[in-house]
Amino acid sequence: MTTPANAAARSFATPVPASRLPQVGTTVFSVMSALAQQHQAVNLGQGFPDFEGDPALLEAVTAAMRAGHNQYPPMPGVPALRQAIAAKIESLYGHRYDPDTEVTVTAGATQAILTALLAIVHPGDEVIVLEPAYDSYAPNIALAGGVLVPVPLDPTTFRPDFDLIRRALTPRTRALLINSPHNPSGAVWSDEDLRQLAALLDGTDVIVISDEVYEHMVYDGQSHQSVSRLPALAARSFVVSSFGKTFHVTGWKIGHVSAPAPLMAEFRKVHQYNVFSVNAPMQVGLAHYLSDPSPYLGLPDFYQRKRDRFRAGLADTAFELLPCPGSYFQSVNYQRLPAALAALDDMALCQWLTREVGVAAIPMSAFYSQGSSAKIIRFCFAKKDETLDLALERLKKV
Repeated sequence: MTTPANAAARSFATPVPASRLPQVGTTVFSVMSALAQQHQAVNLGQGFPDFEGDPALLEAVTAAMRAGHNQYPPMPGVPALRQAIAAKIESLYGHRYDPDTEVTVTAGATQAILTALLAIVHPGDEVIVLEPAYDSYAPNIALAGGVLVPVPLDPTTFRPDFDLIRRALTPRTRALLINSPHNPSGAVWSDEDLRQLAALLDGTDVIVISDEVYEHMVYDGQSHQSVSRLPALAARSFVVSSFGKTFHVTGWKIGHVSAPAPLMAEFRKVHQYNVFSVNAPMQVGLAHYLSDPSPYLGLPDFYQRKRDRFRAGLADTAFELLPCPGSYFQSVNYQRLPAALAALDDMALCQWLTREVGVAAIPMSAFYSQGSSAKIIRFCFAKKDETLDLALERLKKV
C-alpha cells in the first residue's frame, strides 16, 4: 500500500517527448559569446552594438510609459506606428502599403520570419533558402513542417545563382527566403538581381520572404534594393525589417512586416496566437521618433566609417578581406595565416582566436545547413571605435 510518506520518496520519471528540432542545440552565437566572456575576449561574434541608442528615442519610450501606454496595444500594432512605417516605406521605395491591412508590428524579425512561415507553409511544402543563411531559417522551416531546400550562393562573392534557384523550383515550392544586405557575408542584391528573381518567379505561386533587417546599412553611395520597389515582387512578398537593428536597440526585439493584404491576413492569424501584440510604449515611442528621418538616413555613413576603420586595421594582418558592401559584418578568409592556423577548420580557429588572441568571431560554416569547409570567419563591426581598435591591436599579433 502506498502511503503519503513512501509516495514522497518515490522517483518519478519525466516524460521525454519526441523533439520537434532533434538536430538543434545551443546556437553558435551563444557558444562563442560565452567563450568570449570566459576569456575576457573582445566579442566581435554576435551581431549587436556595444553602444547605446539615441537618447531621444529612449526619452520617447519613457514618455510613452509615463503617459499611460502600458496596456495591450492593438494586435497588429499601434496605428500611429503602422502609419509611420507605411509612410517610410513609400518615401524610400515608392510602394504604398495600407497601414490598416498590410503592416504588422512584430516582436523582432526572427518572430516575423517564423510567423510568415507558419502562415503559409504546410507539411511537405518546400522552402528554398540561399546559403550561407541566418541560422534561424532552417529550424523555423522545420517547425512549420516544411522541407528545407538549400541553394548555395557563389562561394566567393555570395551573389545569387539564378540557374541554381531555377533548378531548385518544383511544384512543391511554397516559399523562397532571401536576405539583403546579407548576413553573414555583407553582400547586397542589385536592382538587376531583383528583376531576374521577378522574371524567374513569374507564373508561379512561390511566396518570397525578404529579410531586410540591414536595409539602412548599404555603403559606397549605393541604395538598398527592397523587394517593395518592384511591384511584381511586392505582390508576392513578406518584407521584414527591424527597429532593433536600425536604432541600435537589439534587446528591444521589435520589428515589422509588410505584405499584400491577403498574405497579411494569414500572417495575422498566426501572429495573434503566438505573440498577440508587441510592447506598447516602445511602439508609441517609435512612432514619435520616426517623424524625423535623419537617424536612419544617416545610418549608412555612420556604419561605413566603422567598416572603413575596421577594414583599414585588418589590412595590416594576414586575413584576406572579402567585399563588404552592406550589413555590419566583415568576413575574412584566413588561408594566409601561418600553416598550423590555416589548417584549422573555421570553428576551431574561432575558438583559438577567442582563447589565445582575445577576439571572438563566428565561423562561416555555422550558416550552412550541412556545414562548410570554406576558410572564412565573420566579425561584427557594430562596436565603439575603442572596441574595434582593441580588437585590431590583438588581431595584428596573429
